[in-house]
Amino acid sequence: MALIVQKYGGTSVGSPERIKNVARRVARWHRQGHQLVVVVSAMSGETNRLIALAKEIQASPDPRELDVVMATGEQVTIGLLAMALKEVGLSARSYTGAQVRIRTDNAYTKARILGIDEQAMRADLDNGTIVIVAGFQGVDQDGNLTTLGRGGSDTTGVALAAALKADECQIYTDVDGVYTTDPRIVPEARRLDTVTFEEMLEMASLGSKVLQIRSVEFAGKYKVKLRVLSSLGDPDELEGPGTLITFEEASPMEQPIISGIAFNRDEAKLTVLGVPDRPGIAYQILGPIAEANIDVDMIIQNVGHDGTTDFSFTVNRSDYARALAILEQVKQHVTARAIAGDNKICKVSAVGVGMRSHPGIASKTFRTLAEEGINIQMISTSEIKISVVVDEKYLELAVRVLHKAFDLDKASA
Repeated sequence: MALIVQKYGGTSVGSPERIKNVARRVARWHRQGHQLVVVVSAMSGETNRLIALAKEIQASPDPRELDVVMATGEQVTIGLLAMALKEVGLSARSYTGAQVRIRTDNAYTKARILGIDEQAMRADLDNGTIVIVAGFQGVDQDGNLTTLGRGGSDTTGVALAAALKADECQIYTDVDGVYTTDPRIVPEARRLDTVTFEEMLEMASLGSKVLQIRSVEFAGKYKVKLRVLSSLGDPDELEGPGTLITFEEASPMEQPIISGIAFNRDEAKLTVLGVPDRPGIAYQILGPIAEANIDVDMIIQNVGHDGTTDFSFTVNRSDYARALAILEQVKQHVTARAIAGDNKICKVSAVGVGMRSHPGIASKTFRTLAEEGINIQMISTSEIKISVVVDEKYLELAVRVLHKAFDLDKASA
């Protein structure tokens, strides 16, 4: 008997029929003798509907009240799934994030988990009850509802698995594993049997939508065994192997150079032109951005000329307008010549631990894009990834040619 945490995304619980299918799948695992904690997202599209509803009332919704509104989506799903399990004769109990006591900080809409009280869940599990927990939400020290940011249900699932020391955390989604890239763009993309935590962390941070980055960070920190599976098959039949996110790397002979091509459409670039080339200027520019709780991704500072330099960085496209407004206020303080912005860019990345032992990956990436006439605006590298910023109109072409250039369309030997 194993203790398993299963997480089902919005597509998996997108209708009453799909919720019934989830109940059948959970019931099958339970009948095999496993203890189960099930984390669910809101029904597909529900969070967007709730946000739109809030914006009809207030153009820029108050963050605390917006969290109150958004948290209702998952509460509907946990109640419905508990009912579905009871309908097939199983004992089930739903918990909101506050009832579980998923304690967070008070950064509304982007809260971070500080701790989890698992005692009530353990008591239910020991009594043979299936525990159902609302993903994406928690409560701060003052009892205020908080949400963990988009994709936060993955984080909830992994955090619960860590707190309960679960044998495995299974992430059910609308795909049957992690692919070399998005099959909707490259039909030849292949499912990976395994991927390292390092690679998955990079891929999640670079735009892969299969797993949310904070969930991968949690899994890596607490050594949670993580597996991606599909919830769209017959719930009464055994799932395929999915993709196992592992800590072990393959031997150098077996390790592919590149494991996947990730991309992110939700990028925007900001440039502060003609700022003094002096110590501390980066902090003066990015400090106010950080204080506004805006995450910065790629950063480039050009070589100074005549005592000035240009400073560029990227943010999520949803933060573009706020970041631009902040820079307009910073402009006079840092005596910049001008502020420029572009929210029609994207980021494309090649990821693979095999890059450590194979030189020439960067040059191959740049040559492949140059041959297609794709101009590179920014470059960022690490031990296991190369990222480039290009014009948004070239996204699909860049993904396809890089996928082919690194032979990701071919089955591994």
